[in-house]
Amino acid sequence: MLQAPCPVLYSFRRCPYAMRARLALQISGQVCEMREVVLARKPEALLQASPKGTVPVLVETDGGVIEQSLEIMLWALGRHDPGQWLNVNGVSLETQMNWVARCDGDFKFHLDRTKYPNRFGLDCSTLSRTQGAVFLHELNQQLLEHPYLLGSHFSLADAALAPFVRQFAHTDPIWFASQAWPELQTWLSRFEDSLLFQAVMQRLEAWQPGQAPVYFPAASTL
Repeated sequence: MLQAPCPVLYSFRRCPYAMRARLALQISGQVCEMREVVLARKPEALLQASPKGTVPVLVETDGGVIEQSLEIMLWALGRHDPGQWLNVNGVSLETQMNWVARCDGDFKFHLDRTKYPNRFGLDCSTLSRTQGAVFLHELNQQLLEHPYLLGSHFSLADAALAPFVRQFAHTDPIWFASQAWPELQTWLSRFEDSLLFQAVMQRLEAWQPGQAPVYFPAASTL
């Protein structure tokens, strides 16, 4: 059956920014045409929509372009938020945004240097990992009283931070598992084992102009 015209999402499976956007689209049920991008061979259609050439990029049906992952999350959840990601235990959206800003600021800075020390002229990643671990310790403390960052259920903040915590943990899984962060480790495992995460991590072939559309979320995963 043909789908009605819907937004187009340019994505890359392993990118944590694209991952957080897909999480919000999945939970909201906002159907898009998914276009998986190979970053080494960015399609011209992506560059025309967004010259910066990074993912995710959402092109709305009216031609409007949303270029930032957090804005895509808010766009999707503003239309439908069945999981109450924007409203968790009376916590303000501003508080959620403050957590995201800290993740995307200092923590991402240390994450990049932990994962790719040579790109930044570093001999090793030990210092960057130690500095990034300060934020992870704080997250563990935040999780002492409830199973998710801000309360009893998964929120925008959880979805926005989890892909980056996951990437940091996977730089050295043995080291991460050895840290005294049981609540954080449980939180991350719960995320990685969830049907939501599995749904947004389906493998797709790279998009080619003229191919039959691939829709996301798939009907069977809503």
